[in-house]
Amino acid sequence: MTLRINDEVPDFTAETTQGAVNFHEWIGDSWAVLFSHPKDFTPVCTTELGAAAALEDEFSRRDCKLIGISVDGVDDHQRWSGDIERVTGHAVAYPLIGDPTLEIVKQFDMLPADAGDTSEGRTPMDNATARSVFVIGPDKRIKATLTYPMSTGRNFVEILRLLDSCQLTAQRQVATPANWQQGYDVVILPSVSDEDAREKYPDGWETPVPYIRIVPQPD
Repeated sequence: MTLRINDEVPDFTAETTQGAVNFHEWIGDSWAVLFSHPKDFTPVCTTELGAAAALEDEFSRRDCKLIGISVDGVDDHQRWSGDIERVTGHAVAYPLIGDPTLEIVKQFDMLPADAGDTSEGRTPMDNATARSVFVIGPDKRIKATLTYPMSTGRNFVEILRLLDSCQLTAQRQVATPANWQQGYDVVILPSVSDEDAREKYPDGWETPVPYIRIVPQPD
């Protein structure tokens, strides 16, 4: 199954470092970021999990839950968590999903259906495509995805920025231009008519070309 933006995210029940989780129930009415790893005890992933832990309060402030998944069992995740804290100085307080049968990563189209049914004997390179990030809305639909190679650590400040943009679009019907940061100008979505836009922005907007309507970021 190929997953695209606006698709409903797969539901599943799995063991995590914080007990059994039903994914849709766990998301509840919040946003969520699920990010995957090809193997426990790998160097780049170790730094990533610590980087996510360092920013967990920022994600929580945005009503967004973090959850990781690695193609290994929960016992390995528990042992790995000690290394993550030792290396990065940040304890992992969010759940890590165990997926030793590869079932979940297959549902998310990160491994092919013929990849087998066990993580035993598989190397990180065998699981190299399990390197994706999914930003998920309260409606359980995928709002954004990112996929990185194993050699490039993910930028969780950028993932936080991406979440901010997705939430702003959902709440305010605006889009964020290239290199946008919090507080920068935004553009009114093309789906919003000029008539409706005037109600929201009585002071008007800048129009460098007819199809771009620039306004200050709404509060």
